[in-house]
Parts: sequence; structure tokens; C-alpha cells
Amino acid sequence: MTRIAYVFPGQGSQSVGMMSAWGGHQGIVDAVFEEAADVLDYDLGALIAEGPAETLDQTEVTQPAMLCAGVASYRVAEAAGLPAAEMMAGHSLGEYTALVCAGSMRLGDAVRLVAKRGHLMQSTVAAGVGAMAAIIGLDDDAVIEACESVSDGLVEAVNFNAPGQVVIAGENDALEAAMAAARALGARRALPLPVSVPCHCSLLKDAARQLAAELEVIDLAMPRVPVVHNQNAGIAASVDEIRERLQLQLYQSVKWVASVEVMHRRGITTLVECGPGKVLTSLARRIEKSLQAYPVFDAESLDAAELSLGEESNVD
Repeated sequence: MTRIAYVFPGQGSQSVGMMSAWGGHQGIVDAVFEEAADVLDYDLGALIAEGPAETLDQTEVTQPAMLCAGVASYRVAEAAGLPAAEMMAGHSLGEYTALVCAGSMRLGDAVRLVAKRGHLMQSTVAAGVGAMAAIIGLDDDAVIEACESVSDGLVEAVNFNAPGQVVIAGENDALEAAMAAARALGARRALPLPVSVPCHCSLLKDAARQLAAELEVIDLAMPRVPVVHNQNAGIAASVDEIRERLQLQLYQSVKWVASVEVMHRRGITTLVECGPGKVLTSLARRIEKSLQAYPVFDAESLDAAELSLGEESNVD
């Protein structure tokens, strides 16, 4: 039996023009960005359509852009009649998208919140102070060991994305030292990432404390379907716990492997990734080979997902 979870990407998959190829579904997409424009002081839809890329890549702009792109993709999938979700999850920022699509948070509130989240992240750690890098070909414990071997400065393992793919973050010199330590332990590659904020590490504790105040004034409800949280790969039992998980998520690691494994153990057979790109689709197959995964980010990918999911149902 096909059982579906919808998953949502975070920062990194954004690009100018990313939400303009939806064909007859374009009106649904445009309506999401019109709703966002009501709470922002700029036209987010126009910025995504026209650029410049340098502005779209600013953290406090990227976050509402990716949130809205994920919500729009999900609303199109719903309207097209794709099977209903039994669970949801999102990678980093994508967790907010999941909460909106699961009915826990209103879109306008989420847009304001993630724009503030992005501003807090960027302002808490000055540009040039922190960085991130991907460590490829080393197991989790060895990456943690590489970080812990650095005695001068802060660096931590922050995104457990797939077996053999872990992202680290921290202060520049400490990050460089951890990358060297990882190579010495046998990593195939240690690649600096083009980001301006060292996400999900302890450097963002002050930002998380400020975010907590913003979370307190947001109306939240329990999700209509279970949402797996990054911080503990668990499902919150209360609205207060949702707020706590979102605060902790800002400066603690993203447990994406564990999150996908939780969904699989609960019977999920298929992931539908709503939002630009195919990052989570690719990771899913590396985490659990039996999972099917389909990206939905434009009219063509929607058609492909509809066809594949229809074939899965016929097999069932």
C-alpha cells in the first residue's frame, strides 16, 4: 500500500524564475505570492521572477521565498489530486513550510516569522565570521570527531543529510581546521559552501533566544497530519513543544537521516518533495533504498509524479 509523506526543502535551491513554469496551475502559485506581498514590504513574487539573484540569495529574502515556493507547490499538488499526506517534514527552513501545509501555522504569520528568522541569523553572526562546509565520504561519528579535535574556535556537525554526507558549521578558522581533520580521517571531499551564515550551530544561540519571543506571539495549532521535527526527529505532542522545537532547531543540528527513518518506520513508502529542486528526493534514496521519491516543482514534474503515483496505486 502506498503511504505518502510530503517533504519540503530549505535554503539553497532558490533561483530566479523558479516558480514560473506551472502552466495552467500558475494562478495557484501566484496567489501564494500575492498573499505574501500583503505582509512584506516588497513584491516577493516579482523578485523571484525577475531577480536580481544577489537579493534573492540574502537569507532574510531566501527564507520567505523558499517557504512560499514550497507552499505553492503543495497547493498545486493538492489541487491536481495527488494523494493526501500521512506525514510531513521539512529540511531546516522547510520545517516551517511543512507546518503551514499541515495547518499548524497561517501562511502570512509564517512569512513574517521566517523573514525575521533570516534577519536574526544574518545579524547575529556578522558576514565573514562564520561558514559551512560539506564533508563527503565520512561517517557521522568521524565527522563529529573531526570537529571535536579542533581546540581553538567553534565548529560543529550540523546537518546529517545522508549516510556519508554531513555539513559542518562554525567560525572560519575552526571550520578550516575541522575540514583538514576530516580529510586526515579519510573524507573523500571537504567542500566550503557558498553561504553567509553558519546555520544550526551554537553561534546562533542569541538569535534563537530572540526567535523564541517571535514564536510566542504566533498563533499555532496542532498539525492535521504528523510533522517530524528536525531537532529530535520526533513529533511534537503540543503547540508549546512545536515552539520549543523551532527555537532549538535554529542552533542545533538537522537530523534529516533520522527524520526520514522515522517516517519509513511508521509505514511511509513514498516521499513527494514540494519546492524547487530535487535535493530531498536524491537524499531519500541514499537514506532508505526502498523509498520512492518524486519532486514536484513545475508542471512537467507534477505530471511525472501523477503518472508514477498512479502506477504505484495500480500495483497496490
